[in-house]
Amino acid sequence: MITGSNKIFVHEGREFHLQAEDLGAAAKVFEMRVYDRGTVLWQKRVSYEEIIAQELPKLEFEQALRAKMEKTMLTVEAAIAKGKIS
Repeated sequence: MITGSNKIFVHEGREFHLQAEDLGAAAKVFEMRVYDRGTVLWQKRVSYEEIIAQELPKLEFEQALRAKMEKTMLTVEAAIAKGKIS
């Protein structure tokens, strides 16, 4: 289980806190949240069932999950930049 990932994304002078939190292999999802000064602006649960289905060794599983979290964060950054999350 990966605890999660955090990142600060600055756009037009605002600092958005992006957080991905693994809800565990039993849930097969992680939750992605965007905060602005402590207020949740947006959240979504993202499935990683396809990674679990690959039956990867622990290290490879964790790398694949972390890569999916990072890719999701980049997508969320793009949505913020386009004004879809504000």
